[in-house]
Amino acid sequence: MKRIALIASVLVAVFVGNASSEFVRGDEPAVTKAFVDGEGPDWKALGKDDFVNVNCDEETWKFNEDGLIQCTGKPVGVIRSQKPMTNFELVVQWRHLKSGGNSGVFVWGTEESLSALKPGQLPQGIEVQVLDLGYAEQYEKQTGKKPDWFTSHGDVFPTGKSKMKPFEPTAPKGQRSFPRKNLSKGVGEWNHYYVRAINGEVRLWVNGEEVSGGTDCEPSSGYLCLESEGSPVEFKNLRIRELP
Repeated sequence: MKRIALIASVLVAVFVGNASSEFVRGDEPAVTKAFVDGEGPDWKALGKDDFVNVNCDEETWKFNEDGLIQCTGKPVGVIRSQKPMTNFELVVQWRHLKSGGNSGVFVWGTEESLSALKPGQLPQGIEVQVLDLGYAEQYEKQTGKKPDWFTSHGDVFPTGKSKMKPFEPTAPKGQRSFPRKNLSKGVGEWNHYYVRAINGEVRLWVNGEEVSGGTDCEPSSGYLCLESEGSPVEFKNLRIRELP
């Protein structure tokens, strides 16, 4: 009964207390908005003591007393939560400090991949992309091709051997869930992510609006990871509410 009550409270919070539905013209679906700040019963702020360094340098990550988390981006790697998690809500704000910056949040990183992770590697699991708008421009200049296989607005996708049935629209190969709307802000500006990960389903809200996600995730439990991927990035107001 406790499990049912808590999950029901999540739905009420998202769709009633912290959200509004905006209907657009034509046949387009309703847009679900959620402005969840991570305050209230059972929400917990995450700080230095809640993470373990996996394959980064000691200087890669810095946790400040005011809740700011700074990452140099070097070397490529992750820090992970102290314990694995299954069902939860997550709120995090992030901003890139350099144009074209790359990072991410793994909601379910596998213990197997993390335990064997070498310097410069990233884990297997379900990733929520944290990518600066300038990345697409740099990709096109370097390759001469349009970036049709990724976006900078909140892709959700499985890595390695992980699996996920992505929500539409999807990348050309059908692995990534592309955002239904471009809402991310550029370098130096703070972005707000609200992630709901329940029973193998991940849903992402970018700056207050649901845009992407997927279901039938494998794994559907694992470690929460913050990603260092070559460029300085900052996180703040990282808060989580675990569900049964």
